[in-house]
Order: sequence, then structure tokens, then C-alpha cells
Amino acid sequence: MQNSNRFHYGVVYGIFAILLLPLLSTALYSLATRWGATILPDGLTFDWYIQLWSDPRFLLAFGQSILICLGALALGTLLIVPTIFVVFYYFPRLKWVMNLLILLPFAVPPVVSSVGLLQIYADDPFPIVGTPWILIFTYFTIALPFMYRAIANSMHALNLPDLMDAAHLLGASTWQAFLLVVLPNIRKGLIVSLFLSFSFLFSEFVFANILVGTRYETLQVYLFNMRHTSGHFTSALVISYFMFVLIFTWIANRLNK
Repeated sequence: MQNSNRFHYGVVYGIFAILLLPLLSTALYSLATRWGATILPDGLTFDWYIQLWSDPRFLLAFGQSILICLGALALGTLLIVPTIFVVFYYFPRLKWVMNLLILLPFAVPPVVSSVGLLQIYADDPFPIVGTPWILIFTYFTIALPFMYRAIANSMHALNLPDLMDAAHLLGASTWQAFLLVVLPNIRKGLIVSLFLSFSFLFSEFVFANILVGTRYETLQVYLFNMRHTSGHFTSALVISYFMFVLIFTWIANRLNK
């Protein structure tokens, strides 16, 4: 039994080390003063991070990415959560329609969607191409499958009809029961969906580059535009992005507890 456990732990730790090795190499390269034909860098420095975090263009792109992601997730929460509740409680036979709709963002490639959106929203009556609004609405459609599946799984875990009947017997209206009874029970599923969607949206590049570009530069567009600069600088940018997502996830877990 002990040998079997050691083998399992060895496999898990080996896979973890393989996945972690590229990240550690990138972190070391971001701290290197110069790294040529040697196994280890010639020296270590934080100058690349200082240069990155003192760049106003980077700070603006970083803040704009967060605003767009939060705007898309807020819109998704306001629209998707009540919609799922209505479907599961009033129209359970329409679940197959929702399951079909959430597949559409995966069925249509982002490049094809971007070309269609450019033709529709470049001119009147909704000339929003090049503005953050088109990214918020587009990111909402991207987050839809992740949010729906996580929240729907939480809804399936509830005995929703009996829960609502009990709330009605205690004098609550339908929307009071939704806000005070259903929402607390799907809180973990909602939090998981929000952070999963945020991690995916924060790294989205195709829609941001085609629909907005440098007119409202996001972090991924900034990284693409800075690809011809020093590799140490871009490595510092990648590690900063990873650390932000890691800290953000840790805070979410702490708040969830």
C-alpha cells in the first residue's frame, strides 16, 4: 500500500514539476540581467519589473482589461442568473434550448464572429466598434457557457420546486425566495463561474485585437504590441499576469470561506 501511494504521489509531483518548469524558467529569465550560452543567467535584477510597472501604457492597458472583464461579468450575472432560475423553475422543458445556445460561442470561430461584428457595428445605428462597449457585450457571450454550466449544476443540486414551495408557505414572494433562498444556495457555483470566466476573459486576444486594437488597448493587445521588445521585459509581463491571477484566485477562496 505504501509503495502504491509513493508511486501515485511520484506521478502527481512529476506532472506538477513538468508543468511548473516553464513558468520557473520564465520567472528566472525575467530576473536575468543577461542570459546567453550559459546554464544560469549572468546576474539577477528587478529592473525589468520596475520598467514594466512604471510604464503608463502598461498600467492603462492593465486597468482597461480589468474594467472590461468586470463589466462583462456584471452584465452576465444580471442576465444569466435570473434567466437560469426562470428556465429551471417555470420552463424546465426549455433546458435543451439553453444547452444548445451555450454551444454557439464554441461553434463559431472568433475570427468569423469578429468579421460579422465589424460589419454590423461599424456604422449607424450602433457604431460601437473601437469602443469598450463592443468588448463588454462580446465578452459576455464568451462567458455565457462557463457561467451557465456552473450555475446550472448548482441548480440541479437543489430541489428547486420544494424549496420555492417552502418559501411561499412562509410568506415570501417568488423573487424574494430567489434573492434570499436560491442565491445563497448557488453562491459557490456562481463564484466559481465568475472566476473561471474572469481568467478566460482576461487572457482573450482575438476579439480585443480585431474589434478594438490600440484604440482601447487591453493587456493582451499590449503584450502583442510589445513582442519586439526585450524578451526579459515580456517575461516580466507574463509573470506579473500570472501572479495577478494567482493572488486574485487566493483572495476569492478566502472570501468564499
